Amino acid sequence: MKYNGPKTKLSRKLGFALAPKARKTMDRKPGTPGQHGNARRRPKQSDYAKQLLEKQRLRFQYNIHERQLTNTMARATRLKGNKVDVLVQLLEQRLDALVFRAGLARSIYAARQYVRHGHITVNGKRVNMPAYAVQPNDTIVVKEKSRKLEAFQDAIRSSAPPPYLEVSKADFSAKFLYLPPREEVPIVCEVPLVIEYYSR
Repeated sequence: MKYNGPKTKLSRKLGFALAPKARKTMDRKPGTPGQHGNARRRPKQSDYAKQLLEKQRLRFQYNIHERQLTNTMARATRLKGNKVDVLVQLLEQRLDALVFRAGLARSIYAARQYVRHGHITVNGKRVNMPAYAVQPNDTIVVKEKSRKLEAFQDAIRSSAPPPYLEVSKADFSAKFLYLPPREEVPIVCEVPLVIEYYSR
């Protein structure tokens, strides 16, 4: 999915920043979108509305289409283990997600573009599919020619990878160590509500 809509307005609706520019705006205008955002009282949400919001939060954090999330949920239900952990692990194995987590891109949107444009290799082979499933012990690297680009230079400086990624800033590389449990993945979402949404 390639979302080209207003990311700042969407970020304020979801309650967290989807891009660096949105983060600056939300610091300045913390209220909900609209002229009367701060003064307006939101109606009490139904259970369905809460589930729908959490599903949208999860979907936009990985920048995926509704069908992709539905298919991922179907795969998660077929696999053994805690469904919350399994669903998040399947999403977190996406190449674009790991490029973003490693700090090789400043947003999930930029990460998708870098993968699509052939700037990223996995175990020495160029991969241009954002949904490519990275396996534990795989190594993600920015191509040597691409490392001089200002976008990668800026991103790697502020890199703060989670425990399941081993990042080398000098080599612009990241090693995927293991499938992470939900609590280690830095997403803003109540995943059990997403599972309830798809269990209806």
